[in-house]
Amino acid sequence: MLVSDFDFDLSQKLIAQAPLEKRDQSKMMVLDRKTGSIQHTRFKAFPEYLNRGDMLVLNNTRVIPARVWGRKQGRIIEFLFLRECQENTWEILCRPAKSVRPGDFISFSDHFKGNVVDSGPEGKRIMQFSCDVLSELKKIGHAPLPPYIKRKKCQDELNQLDLKRYQTVYAKDEGSIAAPTAGLHFTPELLKTIKARSIVVNEISLHVGLATFQPVRVEEIQDHKMLEEAFFISPKSAQMINEAKSKSCPVIAVGTTSVRALESAFEDGKVQHGKHSTRLFIYPGYSFCVVDHMLTNFHLPRSTLLMLVSAFAGLDFIKEAYKEAIRHKYRFFSYGDCMLIL
Repeated sequence: MLVSDFDFDLSQKLIAQAPLEKRDQSKMMVLDRKTGSIQHTRFKAFPEYLNRGDMLVLNNTRVIPARVWGRKQGRIIEFLFLRECQENTWEILCRPAKSVRPGDFISFSDHFKGNVVDSGPEGKRIMQFSCDVLSELKKIGHAPLPPYIKRKKCQDELNQLDLKRYQTVYAKDEGSIAAPTAGLHFTPELLKTIKARSIVVNEISLHVGLATFQPVRVEEIQDHKMLEEAFFISPKSAQMINEAKSKSCPVIAVGTTSVRALESAFEDGKVQHGKHSTRLFIYPGYSFCVVDHMLTNFHLPRSTLLMLVSAFAGLDFIKEAYKEAIRHKYRFFSYGDCMLIL
């Protein structure tokens, strides 16, 4: 199967540049795989599609304010803090990358400075610091929005809004450089409604990394290699999921990150608890073991996320749904509308 099979044309006007005023007012397209039907509604109606005993699985990862600007001898350079390799040592991305070399000293603020100790491919660098990086990022960092959402450093009001809204209301475990965007539609009130309907809400944690943005540069999708992402499933969460599966209670995964974590953790007939890492690449032909239904946003052309939802719903059905979304002017990508696949 070719990467070009997952291409489509999208007007820039349909790429959401800001969140809606109310999270649960986003549009929701409902795909029924059994009947082939497509419905249009709002996310506020989401609980109506769930039944007593269903299990909703959320990714409770928390996005860190990983985007900052540093100075090298007066020159301003943009940095994205990816992950802590070891204490006070971080892997980062910088732009322009050619301006940052091992041995360089970078100043982010009076109390936040670091040295470049190594370089890697595609703009990656390793930096060492003498301070608590995460604490300093929380003081000066910006939300690590994907590049199709346009922001300027001086847009203070929007940047403050992003720090709040590019985050799920149930985010807990810090470590992501991107939001699990299907979860952005939930409100505390909606979660209360869901629980009041005797729907089980379960949480796992996958830290969203570069794998989310990784472009597919091959022609045939099976040649693509996913980057690694870390996730954690507690013993209680795993037990709840396994009990649900044993009773044939549907598991509804919120977002592609939840899907990948659940499917990656399935071994010997059940979901295994603990700390894991995954390079699982899901594309058409994959047989799902855990996930029965999925809530997801609308994804970029030629992306691994689009390939995953196509594996779940069928490529032809997803193509039809995306054409329908464009006709109805759905908002696409991170701050956009959503799709429930039954």
